[in-house]
Amino acid sequence: MLIPCLACESRFRPEEYFQACHDYRRGKDLVFWTCPRCGNQDELRVFPGELGFGYQRRGKFDVSDRLRVPGLRRQRQDMRLDISLEEKVWRVPTRSRQLAGAH
Repeated sequence: MLIPCLACESRFRPEEYFQACHDYRRGKDLVFWTCPRCGNQDELRVFPGELGFGYQRRGKFDVSDRLRVPGLRRQRQDMRLDISLEEKVWRVPTRSRQLAGAH
C-alpha cells in the first residue's frame, strides 16, 4: 500500500507517511502532515481503516477525499494521537504541549 501526497503525487509507504505527521490538534481531531518531497502541508483525519483529506471551512473540517488503509487504527491520548497499522505505532504529539515544555 502506498499513500499519495495530494500536491506532488509522490507515493509513500505507511512508515514514511506517518513519520511525516508532526502535529495533532485534538480539539479539531486533525493531523498535520508535511510531504518529505515537496514540502506541501496537508490536514487530515485518521479514521479506523481510512484517511480523510479535506480542508477547514467555517470552523469545521470537511472531508472531501477518503483513502482506505485496511487495518489502520487510532487511539486518542491526552496530548497525542497514536496511529497504528499492523505492529507499528506512530505517536503524533499535540504541538501546544511541546511549546509549553520549551519555556
